[in-house]
Amino acid sequence: MAEAKTRYEQGMAMRRRVLGEAHVDRAEANKTSLDEPFQALITEAAWGHVWSRPQLSLRERSLITIALLAALGHDEEVAMHVRAASNTGASASDIMEALLHVALYAGVPAANRAIKIAKRELSAPGSTA
Repeated sequence: MAEAKTRYEQGMAMRRRVLGEAHVDRAEANKTSLDEPFQALITEAAWGHVWSRPQLSLRERSLITIALLAALGHDEEVAMHVRAASNTGASASDIMEALLHVALYAGVPAANRAIKIAKRELSAPGSTA
């Protein structure tokens, strides 16, 4: 149990570092008993285990994540991770390179949709990627 708590705490710290305090605070405020187990799972597994590993930089993980989400058509998650890219050191140019890979390996429609999302998010007030 102590390892799970540590993994959760590590995950929450990473989640805040990548997604930002405001995003995580909103997610936590909107959490209910229904989705609490899911929130714990993603915090421990995604953020505490995978994102916290030292083998790849946060920039690299960010670009991989954006490409995978774009390839799978998960538009809301693409938008969230494009917004978070500035927290990981990924630039707009980096994101475009990742989406070019999506075009070749997952299809032009998937990349086209994700590029539209990236353009919208990167042109939003306050965007720094």
